[in-house]
Amino acid sequence: MRLVPLGALAFAGLLMLNATAGAQGFAPPPPPSMDEPPPGVDNTARESELPPEYRRQPVFYRSEHPVGTIIVNTADRFLYLVQPNNTAIRYGVGVGRDGFQWGGTHRITRKAEWPDWTPPPEMIERQPYLPRWMAGGPGNPMGAAALYIGTTVYRIHGTNAPETIGQSVSSGCFRLVNDDALDLYRRVPVGTKVVVQHQ
Repeated sequence: MRLVPLGALAFAGLLMLNATAGAQGFAPPPPPSMDEPPPGVDNTARESELPPEYRRQPVFYRSEHPVGTIIVNTADRFLYLVQPNNTAIRYGVGVGRDGFQWGGTHRITRKAEWPDWTPPPEMIERQPYLPRWMAGGPGNPMGAAALYIGTTVYRIHGTNAPETIGQSVSSGCFRLVNDDALDLYRRVPVGTKVVVQHQ
């Protein structure tokens, strides 16, 4: 999906619509309703089934953080890329399941397209059946692009399982559909500030 520039009038209407939706609030996301899909399974064709509220879109968004900051709200399951004039690009994300959610401020320290996946030792200990390494590709859980967060084991990345967007199933990483992961990858440089808000 490509972000199409909006005319001034259309954008003003969109801001009003989003402001109204924000005032009413979105329904709280459902509790986890699925297990983590197995690695190697390619469900990327299901991106077209993504619910409208989790599709990439410009929204009205006030923030004290500078333009270009990434803000992840784990409760709402949205990632915001701060833009000028009290706006942001909002992406739907999958977040960590109970016990694996976290907050803090970091920087993007590395970027990779179609990255290989090496599960960290902590994940292998919890899930010994996981592969020790998997080459990048459509069935790889890291998806089409990854942004590495500080010195943590966490990443913002694509996914082979778009049905998990809006869910809390991961081990703490933030996943987007592959089109959104690539869009974000192209917009932000290494060094970008990342704020993870967890209430």
